[in-house]
Amino acid sequence: MLHALADGETDPAAVAALAHQCLRATSAELRDALGACTELNPVYRRLIRLALDDLQLIEQQIGQLDQEIASLLREHQDAVQRLAEVPGLGVDSAQQIIAEVGAKAATFASAKNLVSWVGACPGEEESAGVNRSKRSPKGNRQMRRILNQAANAAVKHKGSIFEIVYRRFVSRLGHNKTIGAIAHRLCQLIWIILHKGVRYEERGPSVCEKAKRVRTSRMIRTLRALGYRVEPAVIPA
Repeated sequence: MLHALADGETDPAAVAALAHQCLRATSAELRDALGACTELNPVYRRLIRLALDDLQLIEQQIGQLDQEIASLLREHQDAVQRLAEVPGLGVDSAQQIIAEVGAKAATFASAKNLVSWVGACPGEEESAGVNRSKRSPKGNRQMRRILNQAANAAVKHKGSIFEIVYRRFVSRLGHNKTIGAIAHRLCQLIWIILHKGVRYEERGPSVCEKAKRVRTSRMIRTLRALGYRVEPAVIPA
């Protein structure tokens, strides 16, 4: 749509027809919103073109950096793939985590040590598995950001253990504290996967096989695009 505006399109209906199918707006709403394109000053069209060119350059640079990171981590491909299988994480997050803690998290003697270093849980006032302190210790901000993003994504996986935990605690703790608790669990899980060399096993009751296959296929495409050599594993029935 923006490209059409930059190229001089003046018909609102023609621009609206280019909208992505996931866009939450009706054709009538889009045509109404795009009515100004019939009289859009050429200066604004040039500004849109400049912004699109800048965005394209940034995307190219990000792609180049992704390739370089993948090249540096190619010897740790198995660790990247095992982490990327965790709901909420992905290839990009897995690479960032390994860059921060190492391919085996060897610096940390236990999951608790890693959690403490990251600062993924507040205080030590814990009772019945629920941490009651509102204070969050200092730690690795980059890792906390990755874990919080992963936790928010993980709870959206239908039927996963993370969705179940979220539904169990959110009414009592609220969204932010529940996400913090899930980020804590993810941090412990990351240590187990890296330090012990194991793979993630879903403990939720109803993650469908179709969703597993779609996510696995997406992850494999991403890994291959970055230059990793990946063969699809046979999922047991």
